[in-house]
Amino acid sequence: MANTQGPQGNYDPAGSTQMFRAFVDEAPQGRQQAAASSGPRVGLIIGIVVAVAVVAAVAWLALK
Repeated sequence: MANTQGPQGNYDPAGSTQMFRAFVDEAPQGRQQAAASSGPRVGLIIGIVVAVAVVAAVAWLALK
């Protein structure tokens, strides 16, 4: 088998550059997925706020 990597001291950073570019190209897709998944989270927060408001209204009416 031949050594296709070249001499030990001769490092070629092209592999690292390609990996970095692949990471950068994938980053916006991750952000889009995060933005899409924030919809249910906003709905959950609104639901909790409404539930607290209903409990507070019931408590206020009970003490009135």
